[in-house]
Amino acid sequence: MSEKKELMSDAFQVFMREAPQHAQAWMTAVRSLDEASALDKKTERLAYLAVLAALGLESGIPFHAAQAKEAGASREEVISALLVGLPAAGTIVTRSLPAAIRAYDSAEGGG
Repeated sequence: MSEKKELMSDAFQVFMREAPQHAQAWMTAVRSLDEASALDKKTERLAYLAVLAALGLESGIPFHAAQAKEAGASREEVISALLVGLPAAGTIVTRSLPAAIRAYDSAEGGG
């Protein structure tokens, strides 16, 4: 878990540490939504990366790129997921590439 924690943004780590009841409620909702998904884990992780990139939420990219690798996504699939929103969202999605590639390359397992 320490490897995953290192990939979490500072803001999310502070949220979990300083507001544990809120963090627990949030994580319960996240788990419930995850269980409700009809997507397989790899597809879900890749789709989530695409959404983060399109919204410019770069702080979550390292953690979720490592999760995608753990779920069996290849390096090329992670890159493609980040860039799938390029026509709709524009070049904002390219800002996520460096962090995703670093996290993917240093993460264990999968891929």
